This record gives sequence, C-alpha cells and structure tokens, in this order.
Amino acid sequence: MMDRFKKLFSKKPKADRTPNPKLERTVAFLNKYSLIFHALLACFLCFVIECISRRNIISAFTFVGGHTWAYLYNSFIIFTSLSIAYLVRRRALIRLLVSGFWIFLGTVNGCILSKRVTPFGFTDLKCLSDLFAMQNTNYFTATEATIVVLVVGSFIAFCIWMFVKGPKYKGATHKYLSPLFVAAICLLLPLTTKAAQSTNVVASYFSNIAQGYENYGFVYGFSSSVVDRGMSKPDNYSEETVADIEQTVAENKKETSVASDDKPNLIVILLESFIDPSEVKFLNCSEDPVPNFRNLYENYSSGHLTVPVVGAGTANTEFEVLTGMSLQYFGTGEYPYKTTLKQTDCESIASDLDAIGYSSHVVHNNGGNFYSRANAFSMMGFDTFTSKECMNIQEYTPLGDWPTDNILINETIKALDSTPDQSDLVYTITVQGHGDYPAEKIIENPEITVTGAKDEASNNQWEYYVNEIHEVDKFIGNLIDKLSQRDEKTMVVMFGDHLPTMGLTDDDMVAGDIFKTKYITWNNFGLEKRDADLTSYELLADVTDQIGIHEGTIFSYTQTAKDSDTYLSGLENLQYDLLYGDRYAYQGEDKYPASDLIMGIDDVSISNTWKSDDSHLCVYGSNFTPWTKIYVNGTKVSTSFVSSSVLRISLDDVSDGDTLVANIVGSSSTIFRSSEPYVYHAPEAETETEEPTETTNDVPKTGVVNEPVINDSVSDLIEQSNDPAAQ
Repeated sequence: MMDRFKKLFSKKPKADRTPNPKLERTVAFLNKYSLIFHALLACFLCFVIECISRRNIISAFTFVGGHTWAYLYNSFIIFTSLSIAYLVRRRALIRLLVSGFWIFLGTVNGCILSKRVTPFGFTDLKCLSDLFAMQNTNYFTATEATIVVLVVGSFIAFCIWMFVKGPKYKGATHKYLSPLFVAAICLLLPLTTKAAQSTNVVASYFSNIAQGYENYGFVYGFSSSVVDRGMSKPDNYSEETVADIEQTVAENKKETSVASDDKPNLIVILLESFIDPSEVKFLNCSEDPVPNFRNLYENYSSGHLTVPVVGAGTANTEFEVLTGMSLQYFGTGEYPYKTTLKQTDCESIASDLDAIGYSSHVVHNNGGNFYSRANAFSMMGFDTFTSKECMNIQEYTPLGDWPTDNILINETIKALDSTPDQSDLVYTITVQGHGDYPAEKIIENPEITVTGAKDEASNNQWEYYVNEIHEVDKFIGNLIDKLSQRDEKTMVVMFGDHLPTMGLTDDDMVAGDIFKTKYITWNNFGLEKRDADLTSYELLADVTDQIGIHEGTIFSYTQTAKDSDTYLSGLENLQYDLLYGDRYAYQGEDKYPASDLIMGIDDVSISNTWKSDDSHLCVYGSNFTPWTKIYVNGTKVSTSFVSSSVLRISLDDVSDGDTLVANIVGSSSTIFRSSEPYVYHAPEAETETEEPTETTNDVPKTGVVNEPVINDSVSDLIEQSNDPAAQ
C-alpha cells in the first residue's frame, strides 16, 4: 500500500517541451511577413463577420462586391486592432484574442438580428441589465445560451493554454520603434475615417441604423456606436445663435389660449409595435382587425408618423415624442435614456405643461426600471409613474409573456382621478403587441384569420400578431368609451412606436417606408379634423398647437419654425444647448430640474396579521400587488401574493416586536413604494384568533385580530396560491 502512495505522490519528470519544428517555422514565417498576414487575416475576419451578421454568405459577397471600399475600410479597422500584437512577444495569442473578439461581436449581432431589426450597438451593452430583467422575450434560448457559454469557455481555456505553452516571438524587439509604429497606425485610422466619410465610402450618420450596418458593414457600424455618442457641437453653436432662435420664436409665438380653469386633459398613448394591418401589402385578414383605430383615424386628426426605429427601440420613439428632440443628432444606436438622461435633466411635455398647472403621470404595464424609465421620467419632470409593479396584473397574452392592456384603462382613469383640482397629462404605454410572435399556431380559434405571408410559419406569426393588436384595438375602444363618459375636456393622441419585428421591407408597405407608423387623436370638445404626416418629434407640438397650448422651448420652436428652411439647424442647436451646451436658452439656469417622481398612485398599507396555520402568517392591508414583498426589520423575506389585500410569509421569519413593511419592489431590488411600519405582536399560545376579512379598514395596528370574522374566500385564495396550476 505504501509503495502505491509513493508512486502516486512521487515527483514526475517534466514532459518534453521541445517546440514543434513545423509550428516554429510557421510562426517564424508569419512573423516575417506579419503585415501581409495581418492584412489578409483582417479581410478574412471581416468577411466572416459579415456572413454571420447577414446570416447569408451570398449577401456577404454582395456587400464585398457592391461596397468594396467600405469592406476594405472595415478590414482596416480590424487590421489596426491586430497591430497591438507588435507590442508584446506573445503575438500569436494577441492575434487569437483580437480575432475572437471581433468574431464574438459579429456573432452577437447575428443572433440579435435574428430576433429584431435593429443591429447590435454599443448602447445595447448599457441595456444588458434590462435584457436580463426582461424574461418575456428570449434573445437567446436556453440551448443557445448553453452553446454560447460552452464556446466562450472553450475559447478562454484555449487562450490560457496559448498563454502557458503557446509560441513567443523570438526576433529582435524595438523598444521605441514598435510603439511608434503602432501609434502611427492608430493615428492613421481617424484620418482614414474622415477620408472615407468625405468621399461617401461610409456615412457619418445613419438615419436608418439597420440600413447603415448593411451598407457600411458591421465593424464600422459598431465602432461608430462606441466613439460617436451623445451630440457633437454644431459648427455655429454660440450664445448669439441661440439668442437669435429664441428671438425668432418670441416674434412668431402665439400665446396659450386655453383658460386657466378650462384646460383639457391630454392623454398620450404609445401603442407598442402597432401598425394598421392594411398598410402591409401582402396581408389578407378575414375582417378588419382594428375598427376602433380606423374609426378614429377617419374622423379625427390623424396621419402617418415617421419614427426613428424599426422592430425595437421603443424608448427612442418615446424620447422624441415626449421631448420634441430628434435622434438624428445623436450617435449611432444611442438611447438617451441610458446615456445623457442618466445625469442630465431634460425639458419635456411634462415640465412644459407643469408650468401652466398640469399634473403629469405615466402608466405602463411593464417594469419601472426597464430602459431606466423611472430615472428618465424623473429627469423629464413627471409627477407619478405607475409601472407594472404597482398594478395587480392577472391577465396575460396567450403565450403568457406580456400583460394584456385592459388593466391600463382603469390605471389611466385612476391617474386622472388622483388630482381632482388639476388638469392632467397622462402618458400611457401599452405592451400587448410586443413580440416574439410564434411560428407555430397558438390560438386555436382566432377571431381574425390571416393569409398572404410567404409560408405557414409566417402566417402563424402574423395571425398571432394581428389577433393581439385586435385586442389592443378593443382596449382603444373601451378607453375612449370610458373617457367619453367623463365630464372633462379631454384630448387623446395614440401612435405606433415602430413596426413589429417581422422582416418587413419598404416594398412591403403601402407607405413605402418601414419607418412610418400611424397616429390618431380623439377629443370631446369639437376640434376640427386637421390631418398631417409628422415625425415623432413634431407630434406633440402639433397636438398642443391644436389645443391652443404654446409652451416650452422645443415645442414652441417647432410650432413656429417647422416650415422654415432653418428648422433642423435650429433644432440641432437648441437640443445641444439644453442637453450638452451652456443652456443659453435658460440664461444658464437649471430651469426644469428633475422631479421627485412618485411610483404608483395608491398608498400601500398593512392593517393587521393573522396566523393562518402553524407555519404561515397572513399580512392584511391594501393595494398589494404580485411585486409586493414583506420586509422584516429591513430585510426582505419570502412573500406569497394571495390577493390585493393579503400577503403570506413564514412564521419562522418574524418574531414578537418585529417591524414589518410592505414594499413594492422592482428589478435590481429597487423599492418603489412602501407602507408605514407595522409592529407585529405574536398572539399568546392560548388565544384563539379568527381569520379577518380581506378589507378590514378599522382594525387597530396590532398583531392579533380580536373580532372573529371568518372569510372563506381568503382561505380559498391561500389554497390557490399553494397550487402550482393556479399560479
């Protein structure tokens, strides 16, 4: 036995590490002609990336043949990154890492383009937390995610092996010449970029980011999204330029004509991925899926709306609508919510209407932190934000991935009712039309049947989508019906934020443009129908102009200068001034500071508790939602949602004298709203307690309910909450 252990732990001779002669000769050859090798490798990598991104080798060859100089420029960007190999001896490892980096980015882009129209940009990295929080849409299936982890893990392992045992450059190193050479190549890149842009080999701005990547290549497109962020200072930006713009506005601006006691409510509704199906040439529906939308389109001010995104990027259309600013002046693929609005307050329709006495609310049946909306709406001056966490959502789409929009009717009305002495701006964001759209048949007996798509799978996708927006159309009709019953002047504007992710092209659309959706309006005070095709950043300037409201820096400018030749130049200067410049338009002041945004409308409260069995405690109160969690002495404990007035926790998590707080919790454990603290007192062992009713309003805040009131419905709800089939 001892001999076996000696053999097991005895020092083994080192393995023969004599270099492989063939490998050594190959490495020496590549090092000798490294510049040529780097150039060929860069061209090869660029071609492979385009094959992956376009998911079609023929399309990649078409890009190389039709945009040869753009292809070579993309290859030069990769060549530049490969040049850092000259700074170290482990050149083979550096080449491997750089090649792997670019292939990885191209693969991510290809995967994303298989799920949406907008390609992968640097700002998407800022949305990773949103992507992981959003479990509704799978950009990667579990199988794809596993493959990615395995491939990346294998690549890292191989790189470690290369670091330990891989070949090293054995030639003479040049302490100063090599860094100078690398620096020269890096300095040559911006000069080459300027030359490529000035000769139209590539464009400095993509009005259509998807088309930009397709025409100018992924490597350039992604690189642009890294270095070209925010807004560049306009050439003619100065205090005098802004003063001239402001003077022109003042000379042409109308005065707000609505009476202080007769201002209409303004309800703005974003219809997620909503289009009029009749706008798609090949689509045939068994009946009109959107009769309510069509009725409003034909009888009230309406038109086409040019939006900045296709298939995804709701927040950017939203930004344009709410601020009146244009995304065309920002960097490639940028989301201002995730960049400048992280630290800069921003004038919006909310802050402009606040100046004349409006209160402002947002209602959205998705997460409050998605797209950093809670922060963005604060920066834009909104008063309240009712996100899904503040709603008792029970109904979901057939796939179970998105809430239906019916709940938004009462939540919108609730926002209006929350300020009885003020006129209201309510911005409501729907979600039911959101993808993914399944290729298999999901709805057994659809109200609307669809034909005309290229194959059965596509027809299934369109049928699912059309039936979901048919439900959204019912929401539109029901909301207008509710509003028409109210004795308040009200203006409603609804718009589609972008086309659905269905691979539509300009040729597929009646409007001939995949960046065009539609908007509709409704009012109950007799406004004349005034149709106009608008951009999303012009929409609310046009709507408020119809109402007789002429407020705000950007909106007033659009109302007075939209038809002038200098409109876009002035808009660019004003945007830069307010977000990045010296705020000459505000005389250098912070005129519209961020608001103290309140999440939700209803207060959350704990009224009493009841020991439901030997191991669980029911917490009774009001306005609980599935996202309400009990915190005991500041620590979150496992909480089951039973109903809007009952939560359940384990008795093991609470002791006599502990402080309980009911918190509505968003992603990343963000606490959106809290109840007043409640001190728990455990019942004495001999005391018999009865189950309270769900809605006990006058019970004192003690741990024991002395009045024995039995409510069987609560027991039924508790049993359902334990039943996986009921959840």
